[in-house]
Amino acid sequence: MKKTILFIFAGFFSLKGFAQNDTTSQNLEEILIQENRIQLPFSKQSKNISLITKPQLETTPARSLQEVLSFVPGVDVRQRGVTGVQADIGIRGGSFEQTLMLLNGIKLSDPQTGHHMMNIPVPLVNIERVEVLKGPGSRIFGQNAYAGAVNIITELNAQKSLRMQGYAGDFGMKGVNFAGSLPTGNYKQNLSVSHDQSNGHWYNSDYKVTNLFYESGLDLNESNSLRGMIAYTDRAFGANGFYTSAFPDQWESIQTTLASLSHSLNLQGFQLKTRGYWRKNDDEFLLKRNEPEFFQNNHSTNVFALETNGSFESKLGTTGFGLETRKEKIESSNLGNRERNLSGIFLEQLVNLGESFDVRAGLYSNYYTEYGWKHFPGAEVGFQATENLRFYSGYGISYRIPTYTDLYYVGPTNIGNDQLVPEQAETYEIGAKWNKSGLTAELVYFNRSTDNLIEWTRSSTENPWQPQNFNQVTFDGIEAALGYRVNPSGELFQIKELILSYNYIHANLIQQAGTETRYALTALKNQLIAGILTGIGPKLEWNTKIRNIERMNQDPYFLLDMRLDYNRIGRVGFFAEASNITNTDYIEAGTVQMPGRWFRAGFMLNLD
Repeated sequence: MKKTILFIFAGFFSLKGFAQNDTTSQNLEEILIQENRIQLPFSKQSKNISLITKPQLETTPARSLQEVLSFVPGVDVRQRGVTGVQADIGIRGGSFEQTLMLLNGIKLSDPQTGHHMMNIPVPLVNIERVEVLKGPGSRIFGQNAYAGAVNIITELNAQKSLRMQGYAGDFGMKGVNFAGSLPTGNYKQNLSVSHDQSNGHWYNSDYKVTNLFYESGLDLNESNSLRGMIAYTDRAFGANGFYTSAFPDQWESIQTTLASLSHSLNLQGFQLKTRGYWRKNDDEFLLKRNEPEFFQNNHSTNVFALETNGSFESKLGTTGFGLETRKEKIESSNLGNRERNLSGIFLEQLVNLGESFDVRAGLYSNYYTEYGWKHFPGAEVGFQATENLRFYSGYGISYRIPTYTDLYYVGPTNIGNDQLVPEQAETYEIGAKWNKSGLTAELVYFNRSTDNLIEWTRSSTENPWQPQNFNQVTFDGIEAALGYRVNPSGELFQIKELILSYNYIHANLIQQAGTETRYALTALKNQLIAGILTGIGPKLEWNTKIRNIERMNQDPYFLLDMRLDYNRIGRVGFFAEASNITNTDYIEAGTVQMPGRWFRAGFMLNLD
């Protein structure tokens, strides 16, 4: 492994001079980051943000977004089985409850539990890019963007197209998806259908996942446009080891529906977007798959939301503003029938001080029916030292209210705690980023101090898990990342992308004698990610990824993954993937033993 890392380091330094003169480098710095109010180019952001572009989505050895995110610095993906049929996403040592998932700015959080936030009804083929914000996002997106946020941006194609993909692999794995675009005049529309299934990599780990996704957009005139979306996912899976090792025959079936409609007004120096959305999630859980009467939970949640967000230019700079209201309801055989209302007000200001300095500050005020008003201030300062070098610093308050599972769940191995209070964090960060001709580098330090951290604990293996509030916990860490990417040139041999990152996180949570914690002290401690994407001739691409992961109080493990593509952007293409080539023995979540070496292969058909 050391030789591999040294080779990649050497590659970065040897390519530095070449990248500065390469005219085909991708212009990522001009991509607008899709926040809900003030939108800035990637190069002008004073925050730690990772971008996953469409070529990266297509060439990463992964069958799901969950697997793709596992290669992002600072992101902790804990999968329960292959292709992330269920997975938890943490950022900077935060838990899955402290990460907010969004789809085109629409919040996907579920009041029942954060375990459902990755029930994303969008096939990979429809995703244009993914924006990963690391750090407090409450001022920007509201509560639950506690340690970070992941925003999935879909592609609404203006040209007619049809794409079909199919694959098969180990564990009886197979899948197919169709994605088509059929614009008519000013009306654009995309439709996709996908299905994935597997017999499972060990006992009771089979799954079936079906996604339906329709998106449309209508340009009413130069200033007004409408955009609508309706999506559905159905996933059923054996859940051996997902929540407890005491019952290997656990089973779960989840159906998620998402619908939204938005209107955008764009005038000279003024933008306003208004949208409404509805998210429904049905969850059936059996502790014994073939004995429903032994222990069964049925939960149904509904979220209704209205938002308006805008910005305008003035002599004072750029002002962003927003309002939101949200109703969350649950009908549950275990948690009871409950509902709560949330309302929020956003206000922020961006000011440029000369040509080099900029300050962005704001406040999000939120009202909860159970907890009253809470306020989340935040600010970032940026200094553009040179055309390519930027220094930045930021501060933010973030907040998370307990889920209904945290509060009220009753089961053989888990019991809720209705005395919980919300958790709140104060985060500082300072960093520097450099970007020139396809070569990027970033170094950032962060410190997050949490009051009333919600953590599941137990006093012995015979007692059930129950969440408690810890008075104060501090996470601090450092992230260093290097990247190099250029557009294809068709040369016989070309290095298209190199990545190398290292993350270190330290937590001061002191575990009381005789008390075991479930999540906080299993967060990432050391994370090393490296990869190289090479082009061989005009049609062949070979992507190699390595990860060395160490979580707190756990042994480190090393993973090697590869993917080979032939004619990926042509009319007919083929690919082959291999994961865990080193056949490493490891666990990411629960007591689920992850698979050893496994393979899959497939084809792509692209018609324009």
